[in-house]
Amino acid sequence: MVVQKFGGTSVADPQAIRRLIDIVQRARTSAGRGPAVVVSAMNKVTDGLLAIAADASEGRTEDALARLQGIRERHHAAARDLAPAEAAALIAGIDGELDGLAAVAQALGVLREASPRTLDVVAATGELLSSRVVAAALRQAGVPAVWVDARKAIVTDDQHTRAVPLAAETETALRTHVLREIEAGHVPVLGGFVGATVDGHTTTLGRGGSDYSGALVGAGIGASEIQIWTDVDGMLTADPRIVQNPRVVPRLSFAEAAELAYFGAKVLHPSTILPAVERDIPVRILNSRNAEAPGTLITATGAADGGPMTALACKREVTVVDITSSRMLMAHGFLRRVFEVFDRYRTAVDVVTTSEVSVSVTIDERRHLDAIVAALSEFGSVEVEHDLSLLCAVGDRLPREPEVAARAVRVLEEFPLKMISQAASRRNITVVLPQADLAKAMHRLHEEFFA
Repeated sequence: MVVQKFGGTSVADPQAIRRLIDIVQRARTSAGRGPAVVVSAMNKVTDGLLAIAADASEGRTEDALARLQGIRERHHAAARDLAPAEAAALIAGIDGELDGLAAVAQALGVLREASPRTLDVVAATGELLSSRVVAAALRQAGVPAVWVDARKAIVTDDQHTRAVPLAAETETALRTHVLREIEAGHVPVLGGFVGATVDGHTTTLGRGGSDYSGALVGAGIGASEIQIWTDVDGMLTADPRIVQNPRVVPRLSFAEAAELAYFGAKVLHPSTILPAVERDIPVRILNSRNAEAPGTLITATGAADGGPMTALACKREVTVVDITSSRMLMAHGFLRRVFEVFDRYRTAVDVVTTSEVSVSVTIDERRHLDAIVAALSEFGSVEVEHDLSLLCAVGDRLPREPEVAARAVRVLEEFPLKMISQAASRRNITVVLPQADLAKAMHRLHEEFFA
């Protein structure tokens, strides 16, 4: 069994969905059953939905309803184009979802505040709509597809907007609502990114969570492979928006992929790796616009004959928080107090360096920065620096070839590096530098290791 997850660009319009249909038909012919299909919202729809919530919450209800009408017309057009035989019923289902959303927008216009729970209801609509359209389009093409409500298949806690799946409950639900359909000869289609609490309240897994949904489905039904269909030929050696003509990485390990995803590689959501690692399920990244390309295969062992570096990744808009205190010297418990502050405000830390009397960390989520600085100031002086970027070089061979890390630092010697970090596994070397220098620094590293 194969799970095929299609991103927003792979369901962006009827032409893209027809490519999806060809890919699904080919997988079904090859495997003899399935596959399970997980889809994101149509490209840019989630952004539009969140804009609806923002407009309504600020009293611009007419603007919100105008945006909603645009989303409605886009999905109506796709329904009529892709599934004319059942367009009336499909449009009625679409309208049911969007009429409910219109009522939410009207309520937000009165309340002038969107709670996380309400935001989840709004943001989930895109995947619920696209999955209905894709299921109907597959049926029109002769594929026995069934729509599965993702809110019945993915069971989560109640941390709205960034919910965490409940493992046992989700596996049971997937076997009931997805695996059973495959065993009955059907192709189940569900939206990614979306789940529900035990008592049925809609949740979302955070932006990019459709990849996570695909991996959860794969793990839950015992898939032989999880395919992530996107708009590039695989994992690349560098960000193509910065480096022209980066190479495709044909194969890498789960550990390398997790490092690259965590440190900014946009092809893969960081959490995607976790369910696959636990069940040792290969993940393959493929291009829905170039289905013949072999893509990138991610396995437990990775490539045996790769180069000294596997790929580069980066994060922009990074902030460094530096905490200095003489009380840190020879004092146990200081780091615990520091990280308790970040935990209290649910703010993830990417890179950490320490000295005798200071600790520096990087964050890319600044919503609670003022409160964090205030809390940290109770036991040290705090300095904050913005407009930085994080550049990470990853490779499984780094621990065995320490001179590679030295080469990387030497290549970057002309840049003002704010932090340098290499973890105990030594699978990556990470530097923090001014954002203005990121492009040039990444070019230098790419030329050194991949030219």
